[in-house]
Amino acid sequence: MIYNVIQPPFTLKFREMSKKDLKDYYLWFLNMIPERINELANAVRETPGFEAWQPDYTPESLDILGNWLAVHVETRPRTQEEVDEFKRNAPYPIDIPAEELTNQTFSLAIDSGMYISQVFLRNHPSVRWNQEFGNKRYIDYGQPVLVDFGPSGFNPVRMMVTHAFGLAGKRRTGKDLREVYDIWSKMARGENKAVRNQ
Repeated sequence: MIYNVIQPPFTLKFREMSKKDLKDYYLWFLNMIPERINELANAVRETPGFEAWQPDYTPESLDILGNWLAVHVETRPRTQEEVDEFKRNAPYPIDIPAEELTNQTFSLAIDSGMYISQVFLRNHPSVRWNQEFGNKRYIDYGQPVLVDFGPSGFNPVRMMVTHAFGLAGKRRTGKDLREVYDIWSKMARGENKAVRNQ
């Protein structure tokens, strides 16, 4: 597969970045979406059995993308340096997985996050981008997040990285990408009031 890994010109340590750098990252991220979706589409269509995939921003397109992503997620062993940094930054002691996603898998997760964001935006007119600066302890501080899902925002990159870890650990399957979209779509349309009120 010919695929160019995304190269953000930022550290992506959001809580340590200045507000100016975060705003620059936000603009860079939004401007990169068309290019990265094109990169993702080319990679998908180079794969036997997926040649006909079109990034047409329909929910149905996520079925094929989810199945493709499931077979392209890869991990590598964590380095001791990564383990030590993880322990330093963890707010409380937790078990640290021995495996980390490869750089290519992180990039595919970012690209897939960009794509699913566009599926939401095209199919739910009330959904829009936002960037939160209120509290540095907020999980999505300074990051591009889709809002109008009730009290929660949808961080497409974080969601797709989490999804990739689930695929790597065999806790998720290719069909789960569409399920993520369907669950959040119900919240966007206000159909799932029970979830909104929790």
